[in-house]
Order: sequence, then structure tokens, then C-alpha cells
Amino acid sequence: MMFRKVNNVHFVGIGGIGMSGIAELLLNLGFKVSGSDLTDSEIIQNLKNKGAKVFKGHDEKNINNSEVIVYSSAVSDDNPELKIAIQNNIPIIKRAEMLGELIALKQTSIGVAGTHGKTSTSSIIGALLTYSKLDPTLVVGGLVKNLDTNSKLGKGDIIVVEADEYDKSFLQLKPTFSIITNIEEEHMDCYNDLDDLYNSFTQFANAVPFYGAVVACIDSPGVQTILPKVKRPIITYGLSSQADIRAENIEFHEMTTTYNIIKYNQNIGKIILNAPGKHNVLNSLAAATMGLEMGLNIENIIDGINSYGGVRRRFEIKGISKNIMVVDDYAHHPTEVSATLEAARNGWDRRIIAVFQPHLYSRTKSFYKEFARAFLDSDILIITDIYPAREIPIEGINGKIVYNEALSIGHKNAHFIPDLENLESLLDKLVQSNDMIITIGAGTIWRYGQAYYEHLTKQESNI
Repeated sequence: MMFRKVNNVHFVGIGGIGMSGIAELLLNLGFKVSGSDLTDSEIIQNLKNKGAKVFKGHDEKNINNSEVIVYSSAVSDDNPELKIAIQNNIPIIKRAEMLGELIALKQTSIGVAGTHGKTSTSSIIGALLTYSKLDPTLVVGGLVKNLDTNSKLGKGDIIVVEADEYDKSFLQLKPTFSIITNIEEEHMDCYNDLDDLYNSFTQFANAVPFYGAVVACIDSPGVQTILPKVKRPIITYGLSSQADIRAENIEFHEMTTTYNIIKYNQNIGKIILNAPGKHNVLNSLAAATMGLEMGLNIENIIDGINSYGGVRRRFEIKGISKNIMVVDDYAHHPTEVSATLEAARNGWDRRIIAVFQPHLYSRTKSFYKEFARAFLDSDILIITDIYPAREIPIEGINGKIVYNEALSIGHKNAHFIPDLENLESLLDKLVQSNDMIITIGAGTIWRYGQAYYEHLTKQESNI
């Protein structure tokens, strides 16, 4: 299915997790896709294998015969490809706008919003819709293990997308159903204040049509704040006794979590979820609530959730070697860190070594005290320097301020390691049998966790 007279689409920053998903979807729809990015990656290789032409670095020659240019919020206005496109009157649109066009191609759309849990919730919905043979289209911000990609073109009439609040992107979407997992202070560089953030979520919720609905987590204080202003049908979920759909009798055992699902005070079945932590109970409950609202039978919902295989970098177990378990997690906000450590505590009886790479100078400046408090639940804490991503340094803001704060509030075994190349030798000194090492952060820290796991397996094979 082509847009009117448009066949060649070029993505500036095609390797980003959100951009690549849309690019892959367009490839699968039959468009000619090109793109550029500063670095190569597994994601880019995947796009090349599917037929995309990808250039390393940004250059005005890259756009060639492109008929529309898609760019992400991370791309600056002085990008040479954007500048030449403007000069030549080639339409340029933001990623969110393109996603808004794509969701209009399907009869039913589900937009998953919230500060945390978007990718996992979207992926669980994808799993239960797939299990129900509805063959959904999926565009998410992480690599879904069942699919080994972050985008799937289905033949069915349903599309599931992440609705990202960064840069107010989600206001470009008008889904049939919206899910709001929680609302917390985050991306405040894009909002005037907390009221502006709440008003934007309210606007997103009210964008659903009168025949749609808003599925909202009543446990979140931020969600509670906006609910009185939402003018569309609302179905609530959560652990609260006031939730329309709630979880009871939650039990954790390693990667398996079970609970009873209660609909309007009636126990309608037992969920078995292959993911740890209370946060994943809520993510799966959101998916179940969406399934119930769409009229799916509870057996398919239960089996569909059970078929969910996880998302890469969401409590991803790299392996166990020398009885040392290595886990990687994408958590990059204090609430997410707390959820990850709580999942580790509840599911396993192991000493926890947390290796944290802060993500963004602005986020570290805003939350360094909250990060330090969250990491009090680790037995040993290792803090690295900041992964800057799109940002330039802020004077006085570095990984050491998180480390200093952790020490000042009473962490008894914290370490600061400015050079990640020294991580292996530090871990060798600290680690014991029956430990769990968790690499945490949205930057490059996963590579060091993977390398340390390989180092352990090499040691074990030499014994």
C-alpha cells in the first residue's frame, strides 16, 4: 500500500529504535527505504538485509531521489540532509507524524503511553493478539524476542504502537484505544512544568474516538491526577482494590510470575507470566485489560500472555557461569531501577551487584538523589560515567555525583569507575559464587555485561 505518488522514503537517523521500526514496516509495505546514521549496528544490518539502502554519516547526497524525509527529535536543525531537503522542497516530517499516518492504515489502533512499561506492554499485547490469530501489526521501542525485531507487519486489522511522550510526539497519534501505564516526571526538557506534562497526557487520552476507550493504571498518582479530565470511556487496572481489572495473589519465582486476574470483583483466571517483577504484573494486566475490552476470551488472553517471551534488555538473563548470574536491564529512571532491583530480590536468593551507567546529563542532574536512593537495594553498587546520547556535557554533572550521594545516604559498598575498561578486573575482585550481576542503563553498558559473562564462561571452561 503506497501513499499517493510517494514510493521513496529516506530516514535521517535510521538506526534509532523508533525510526528503524517504522522503516522496517515501510519496507514490508513495499516502499523503497533509504537512511543514514552516524554508526553501524545490528539494527541497521537487519534493515539492509531487508532491502534498505543505509549510508554511514549524514550527507546531502544521501537523499538522492527521496520523495519524503523522516527525521527523529534527536536530529538537529542544521543536519545537511534536512537542509538540502528544505532547499529542494522535499517534504520533511517527524517520526511521530509518520507513525500517525501509519496507524490510520488499520481499522483498529492501540497506542501505549506512559513513563515506564511502554515496550513490554505493547509486546505483551502483540503476543496475546497473535495467539488469538488476529495477526497484528506491531511497532515498538525494543527488540521483541519472539520476533527478533521491533516491527511486525500483520495481515490483521489491528496495529499496536508505542506512544512516546518525548517531544510531545504522542500528540500526533489518534488511536482507537489508548493505554496509559503511569505518568511521572521525565523528559522535562520538552515540557514547561508538571502541569504541561499532565495536560499533554490528558490531550492524548481525549484523542481517542467516542467509540474507543482509555485503559489506565489507577495505581499511578500521575494517572489519578488526569482521570477527572478524561472525557472518554475509562477502564482502570492495577493492584488497587478500586481497579476495574486487578491482580491478586501474586507469586514470584525467578522468571515466572503468577497471579489471579479479578474483573469487577470476579476471579476470572490465573495468569502465568514469563517475566519477573511487580512492574511486569502491571504491564501484563494492562494487556489483559485491553484484550478483555476488545472482546477476546479469557483463555486466549491467559495463553497469549503465557506465550510472551520478553523483550531484549528488559531483565534479560545473559546466562549463569560459575554460579554467577549475569542480567542486563534497560532501566534509566529511578522508578525503573527500583522495579528491576525489586524483581531481582523477589525472584532470586542471590547477592545483587548493580552496575549502573547513567543516561543523559540532564536526567542525572534531575534525579541523581533518587538514583542513589533506588540503589540502596543493591548489595554492591558500581557507578560508571554518564552515557551522553544526544546531549552535550553539563558542568559538574557526572557519574560521581550519584556515587557520592549513594555513600552519603549510607550505601556500604559503592564504587565509582570512570573508565569502563577497568570493569572486568573490579568485578573479578568483588564477585562471589551465587551472585547476580545486573548491568543497568540505556547506553552501552549491556556490551560490558555481555563481555563479562563471556569472560566467566572462558574461566569456567579453563578450570
